[in-house]
Amino acid sequence: MEPPANRPLTLSRIVALTIIGLLVLGLAYLCLAGSGSTVSVPSGAHAGELTLKPCHYATERGSYAADCGTLVVPENRHKAGSRLIALPVTRIRARTARPGTPVFRLQGGPGITNMEFAAASRLAAGRDVVLVGYRGVDGSVRLDCPEVDSAMRRAADLAGAKAIDAYATAYRSCAERLRSGGVDLGGYSLPERVDDLEAARRALGYRHVDLVSESAGTRTAMIYAWRYPKSVERSVMIAVNPPGNFIWYPGITDEQVRRYAKLCAHDGSCSSRTGDLAVTLHSTPVPHRWWFLPIKGGNVRIATFFGLMNATPAAAGPISAPRTIDAWLAAANGDPSGLWLQSVMAQLVFPSAQVHGDLAAVARSDAAAAKRYFAGAHGHGSILGDTSSSFLFADGRIISAWPAGPDDNAYSRVRTSRVPTLLVSGDLDFATPPQTAARGLLPHLPNGHQVVLKNLGHADDFWAYEPAAGSHLVNTFLASGRVDASRFTTNRIDFTPRMPQTVLAKIVLLVMVALASLTILSMLLLPLRVHRRGRVGRRSAVAIRSAGLVVIGLGGWLGGVLLALTAMPTVPLDSELLLGVSVGAPVGLTVYWAWVDRGWTAATKATGLAAALAGALVGAWLGGYAAPVPLAVLTAIAGAAAGGNLLVLVLDMVRQPAATAAPARTRTSPSPA
Repeated sequence: MEPPANRPLTLSRIVALTIIGLLVLGLAYLCLAGSGSTVSVPSGAHAGELTLKPCHYATERGSYAADCGTLVVPENRHKAGSRLIALPVTRIRARTARPGTPVFRLQGGPGITNMEFAAASRLAAGRDVVLVGYRGVDGSVRLDCPEVDSAMRRAADLAGAKAIDAYATAYRSCAERLRSGGVDLGGYSLPERVDDLEAARRALGYRHVDLVSESAGTRTAMIYAWRYPKSVERSVMIAVNPPGNFIWYPGITDEQVRRYAKLCAHDGSCSSRTGDLAVTLHSTPVPHRWWFLPIKGGNVRIATFFGLMNATPAAAGPISAPRTIDAWLAAANGDPSGLWLQSVMAQLVFPSAQVHGDLAAVARSDAAAAKRYFAGAHGHGSILGDTSSSFLFADGRIISAWPAGPDDNAYSRVRTSRVPTLLVSGDLDFATPPQTAARGLLPHLPNGHQVVLKNLGHADDFWAYEPAAGSHLVNTFLASGRVDASRFTTNRIDFTPRMPQTVLAKIVLLVMVALASLTILSMLLLPLRVHRRGRVGRRSAVAIRSAGLVVIGLGGWLGGVLLALTAMPTVPLDSELLLGVSVGAPVGLTVYWAWVDRGWTAATKATGLAAALAGALVGAWLGGYAAPVPLAVLTAIAGAAAGGNLLVLVLDMVRQPAATAAPARTRTSPSPA
């Protein structure tokens, strides 16, 4: 019996092609939206030129009226005739007819944008809030170092000797590539950044500005006050970092650990698990495995240090200090699942957390201190060691790998400043401990004050904990110079977090294994169904080739991640190849088995299998580039679904009835597409 003539276009195929087209357009938009810098030097512009136009800025209290534009500055002011670069500028307008002194906000980092400040609404009631993009991060030139990113992503252990060697080599290669591409690396320094701020102040017509800075941004605020004291009216520094302190010194870190140990000793739940928290942290080894999953010791120690920076869950979420401490106490009692989670999170987060070229350029501000520190014995015998400093500085070799600049030694020591300055510190801050500011900076501030907030950590804690109290402290000081921290209450450290890392780790593993197993089971059951019944039913096929592919693709990726974690330690978990194959292969096979008919000729089936796999693999690979992980997983699934379905649809439309053989031996029905 001859099968019915094949109709190239049916209603179902038109709908399917429309959906595929929309998916492709969406992925294309994501690719184009995320590519390239949106900041460029306008034609005919000159140094110091600022162009602004009305815009809106999103804050935690909604959209605020603002002005957005571009500031043009020399790349290297030490060289006559230096080329021009462009920086973004946003002025969030004050919500008053008579605004006070405007605020320049300075983000930390290094290597983090200065253009994101949702808390601007806390300051904009009575003054303009100005964000000037950081050169090397936000402007027309970015010091991106994919070489360093790749070395970190492929590290068997982020703190291992081979990894450190790879980082140093990668920084050197990045610097050489940037210079050969025309970038003058001598212009990317903190004094140059300060001169950008001063150029913005002049272009905006402000007589004075106030500064609100945090973490590494406080170093920029210090240099601004030293370099242009008449331009700065008042300065608030949150989580203060004086010169020489981009390195984390083990002795000072030990002091912070003992603060937590003291709090633990007075907490019933914590003291019941350890006689001395400091001793437990020092003596507990990092296990090599949790069940069948490897744990990377260096990753854990780096993640631990960063996890201990913030004390409030609102600021740090799953890596807050109480959760990090809980994970170590659990490991000391035989459950290392939380340390495994830290190991995996470190491998995923740190390679892309910063613009590494900017980190290297800013690190040269402390080049002299780094050379002294790494030339001697460091970290031995301390509670946490110095894994984090060694990681960020490539064991000190970043100083020699990145070229020296004319500003390296200009502000390597603290200078006296008479600018009224408020230092705000959390007494549990590991990154910028309050004693560092008290000893190293406060004596050089005749008009300086320090507020130490009990049981709080780094800058994120300040913004997250009791926002009204923090806003009152900052706004009162900027308006009058008066220090009023009376609205703060003491944060209570909860050593029994509701969702500890050990529980999160077990949930993550359960989901990974369950979805990966579901994908494998589907790969077994679909061919069996086709073998027994001839093909998948029309409605089932439509469901499988649409919504079902989300589950299949996600399970495939998680299965690939499990394989990489257990057997391929140098394969990046966010690898485009891993993502493309682990998503594309199961999606392509699923599309094929939901499409094929047992009675079709071997040639038709082979062509369909090749088309479904090729379309899904190429679609997953392209979709993976449309967005960063974890969103890239969804875009890869969308790309794989679009590619696999598109090619089998095209095959259906061009396939002739003669391609179907032996109609008398099997029931043949039109394609479900």
